[in-house]
Amino acid sequence: MTYVVTENCIACKYTNCVEVCPVDCFYEGENTLVIHPDECIDCGVCEPECPADAIQPDTEANSDAWVAFNRKYAELWPVIVQRKDPAPEAESHDGKSGKLAAFFPEDAKTF
Repeated sequence: MTYVVTENCIACKYTNCVEVCPVDCFYEGENTLVIHPDECIDCGVCEPECPADAIQPDTEANSDAWVAFNRKYAELWPVIVQRKDPAPEAESHDGKSGKLAAFFPEDAKTF
């Protein structure tokens, strides 16, 4: 099992999860975070720290697509090890649907 960051992180990018991760497996893009599924030790401490409920175990429905998404971008983006301020309008974007297509149109077709 691993944990993955899902659509609700896009445009919110709260980094509370980064602060508690014991293995530094979070990677930062411009408007979201991802977890490298091969580095995650499945401890689960990040999940309750996310104010946007954007982290889930890979046992949830549709998790295969999110594992692939997280793996793809973890290979491209830099690791993040310190908490930062969330996106400027995080609260207004929290819970909105369709964020994947809006922020990653070239990848939305595959997820």
